[in-house]
Amino acid sequence: MTARTKRFSQLPARSRASIIVGAIVQFILQGAALRDIKRRPAAQIKGPKPLWVGLSFVNYFGPIAYFVFGRKGSGY
Repeated sequence: MTARTKRFSQLPARSRASIIVGAIVQFILQGAALRDIKRRPAAQIKGPKPLWVGLSFVNYFGPIAYFVFGRKGSGY
C-alpha cells in the first residue's frame, strides 16, 4: 500500500457513512430499475430490455438514465 492509500476502517466516520449511504442508494436505484424492466412490457420500453438491464449496472447513471430516457410515456 502506498502512503496515500487508506483502508475503509481508517477513513473518518463521516466518509465511511457517506460511502455506505451512496452504496445503498445505488442498490435501491438499480433494484427499482431492474424490477421495472422485468415487469414492464417490451412495447413500453425504448430499446431492447437486455440493453437497459446492462446499463442499470453502471453506477447511478444507468438506473437514472433508464427512468428518464428508457421508458415510454405512460399517457398521463
